[in-house]
Amino acid sequence: MSSTSHYSSANQQPIGVAVVGTGFGQKVHIPAFKAHPRTQVVAVYHRDLAKAQAIAQSQNIPYACNTITDIVSLSEIKAVSIATPPFLHYEMAKEVLQAGKHVLLEKPVTLNVDEAKELYFLAKSKGVIATVDFEFRFVPGWQLFAELLSENYVGNKRLIRIDWLGSSRADAGRPWNWYSQKEKGGGALGSLGSHTFDYINWLFGPVRRLSAHFSTAIPQRQDANTGEFKPVTTDDTCMLMLELADGTPCQVSISAVVHASRTHWLEVYGDRGTLVLGSENQKDYIHGFRVWASQPGKQLTEIEVPNRLIFPKNYADGRISAFLRIVNQWVQGIDQGEEIIPSLREGVYSQLLMDLSHESNMKSNWVDVPSLEEFLER
Repeated sequence: MSSTSHYSSANQQPIGVAVVGTGFGQKVHIPAFKAHPRTQVVAVYHRDLAKAQAIAQSQNIPYACNTITDIVSLSEIKAVSIATPPFLHYEMAKEVLQAGKHVLLEKPVTLNVDEAKELYFLAKSKGVIATVDFEFRFVPGWQLFAELLSENYVGNKRLIRIDWLGSSRADAGRPWNWYSQKEKGGGALGSLGSHTFDYINWLFGPVRRLSAHFSTAIPQRQDANTGEFKPVTTDDTCMLMLELADGTPCQVSISAVVHASRTHWLEVYGDRGTLVLGSENQKDYIHGFRVWASQPGKQLTEIEVPNRLIFPKNYADGRISAFLRIVNQWVQGIDQGEEIIPSLREGVYSQLLMDLSHESNMKSNWVDVPSLEEFLER
């Protein structure tokens, strides 16, 4: 897709979409599908039918369902968007794909890479278009940063540093839930690292080996239903060292329990120049990214994001702007019947790096990363 957001022409048939999951789904997915000229929200899923019906009524959505079987049996539905917690993704996406419907999946795509690989091949065999909400690929500042990198602004890369520091889990009073449970796909690596591994692959290419160390600052949280304190089995801070396939060292710090002003920062140092991408916007992790550049010995100078990359419209919830571009890419893929980027293939790679990070953390050593081609052929 060109970086500009020219949406597909409105003279084609609307695509009936079901939204599965009503947290992020209600905040971001439903408004985005309603805003896109080609998508129509036909059904909404919640495991509690009464809640599904209430949401359907308030959002003017024709159908409310509490099973995926009901969702995929609706002939009006051509595509399904899944925004449930990670432990539900695999079974839900599998049923959707087996029914021959296109799928948009939130990240992390599954609980392990074998599940992700199975979904990727299932989508291919069914000839449906599957995408993953790796939205940083569609954020204006990130697209400018990618262009400058591809123009070889920094020359030979010598060091990459990434800090993604947030406070979403910093409050020890925040209740225990699925995010606190490793077996349900919770933790900072799943929520933030899944994005980080995708954009490292997009911006800098594959990883050759990695070393990971995880920690948990808040070891127990209170269950809001029972009042008892339960153990947190997930990471809330992840320290990663990567060696890229081209030999570049990359240092990554991710935390969901710190109060930092530099919330999301990427620095790339090369023999010809330096590029920095960063945002101090805690409230909205999509907007606020700026790009700075310098040549050796010169001051870092901000580079303005060109108009052709800017979101055509901003929303109160900034995540909608980037998600709309994912939807647009998906619609184009559906229209043309061609696999798009990001597809489940990118989801598999992100999941592979997460699985290997868990292995490295457990063994306290470096782990080699196979190429994606090699892994998919196994």
